Amino acid sequence: MNQSTPSLAAEIAALKEFYAALNRNDIESAVKSFDALIAWMLPIDYPTGGNYQGLEAVKALLSRSRANWAEGSCDPEKYFAAGDKIAVFIAVHVRLKTETEWRTGRHAAAWTFRNGKAIEMRIFDDTQQALEWVGVNDSDGMDPRAAGTRS
Repeated sequence: MNQSTPSLAAEIAALKEFYAALNRNDIESAVKSFDALIAWMLPIDYPTGGNYQGLEAVKALLSRSRANWAEGSCDPEKYFAAGDKIAVFIAVHVRLKTETEWRTGRHAAAWTFRNGKAIEMRIFDDTQQALEWVGVNDSDGMDPRAAGTRS
């Protein structure tokens, strides 16, 4: 069961559209609910790890990353909301153009919204850390471990 508050229903809908647009490689539609000054944080040990600031930097990152996919998807499985933050558990199943093997794993994205716009996104390989960062204490029976893949 997804946990959300009525005040974040529109933001969760925007995140569902983000992942759908990302999967179809429609970056312009993917970022339509992002603030112009969005902060995007990836673990430093990822190939594209680090902090990205601003809509143009995030669009460029998403375009470069998505251009490496031969096929696959990042599918949201569960949403957890608290205050102005939402944690999304994501199943990744991607094959890069330069590889024959699939990369699979689970991650969590922790999003912060203000005035209906995403102002921050952080990726966690440990879903429990994402829930704690968002302020959700109960993972609703989900396994808090995450086997990460870096795509």
